[in-house]
Amino acid sequence: MPNTPTAKKRLRQNDKRRAANRARRSALRTQIRKVRTAVAAGDFETVAKELRTANRRLDQAAAANLIHRNTASRLKSRLSSMVKRAQQASAA
Repeated sequence: MPNTPTAKKRLRQNDKRRAANRARRSALRTQIRKVRTAVAAGDFETVAKELRTANRRLDQAAAANLIHRNTASRLKSRLSSMVKRAQQASAA
């Protein structure tokens, strides 16, 4: 347990930041899941909208150091290639 006033304040700040980061990370994961389920359902109008939102959220998470920028880039690449493969498979 913190004893000094500054340590108590740091604990309060850390708790608030942890809660905010968990909420942002959860929202990011939910958005990625929405893209994947839309691809699996074959609803490409929804896929395009959800993919744009996911890319935006990934960029925001990387900018806030919630995830590493290379991780964001890798996820964006994998999602877009998944969408492209699904569109080609549905066209064929």
